[in-house]
Amino acid sequence: MKKKIYIAGCGGMLGEAFHKQFRDSYELKCTDIDVNDTWLSYLDFCDIEAYREDVLEFNPDYLFHLGAFTDLEFCEEHSDETYVTNTLTVENACYIANQLDIPLLYISTAGIFDGGKELYDDWDLPNPLGHYARAKYAGELFVKENVRKHLICRAGWMMGGGPKKDKKFVQKIIKQIKGGKKELFIVNDKDGTPTYTHDFAKNVKLLLEKEYWGLYNMVCEGQTSRLEVATEMIKILNLQNKVTITEVTSKYFQKEYFAERPPCERLINKKLQLRGLNIMRNWKIALKEYLDLCYQDYV
Repeated sequence: MKKKIYIAGCGGMLGEAFHKQFRDSYELKCTDIDVNDTWLSYLDFCDIEAYREDVLEFNPDYLFHLGAFTDLEFCEEHSDETYVTNTLTVENACYIANQLDIPLLYISTAGIFDGGKELYDDWDLPNPLGHYARAKYAGELFVKENVRKHLICRAGWMMGGGPKKDKKFVQKIIKQIKGGKKELFIVNDKDGTPTYTHDFAKNVKLLLEKEYWGLYNMVCEGQTSRLEVATEMIKILNLQNKVTITEVTSKYFQKEYFAERPPCERLINKKLQLRGLNIMRNWKIALKEYLDLCYQDYV
């Protein structure tokens, strides 16, 4: 008998990777408010009674709570909605997991740090800057304090999902190129660590099977910057002679991206390394695989 996993908020870029990496070994029920794939069914996890009822009916061995608002500008302008969706629903997931006495997976973010350090390991103390980061960190704390068997996995700059589901940096750059832009303006003052959704899902699966519960940084190997990622993308797509990159500071985009972001959100997978369970690949290898799989024909 396959073990069962209920995955809430599974309609996005990360959910697509979790579905693909877990579907052969587990029986899944994947839900989202946006039913954009045949393997998804509808659930608004902000409705705690509907959430509880749907999970209890499926009676899973694990509960994965993936969904969240991730647009920082939206979160700054809609703080109440952000705390309801990114914090209170996580608390609800804890109540449901505890009712069934099953492990809970919660996805956190490198964005909970203030950027004062060059590298953050699993034990560095977060200092969130805006409503998005505060809401995510509040979720971390609640899971840690209330669910005995939990996994809290911190992702960096997410990449995955392709044109259909990627709403992040890679897709934004690709969209500009596809739209005919010959000059890209890229910030030179933001450092971080990309996280390939499929590597992330595989590493979660490894921890789940080993039953090493707790908090883990889970990002690709290699520290980088927005500028270096964009430059590498142009190289992989073989567009060096067609597209130029112009360096700018974050002030250039301050009207559009007004939410405060840490200058550095580079994570290091210290706990995974010490346990010998770090299977996250270098970000350049992951980026190439992602672009080759999802964007070669698209561009």
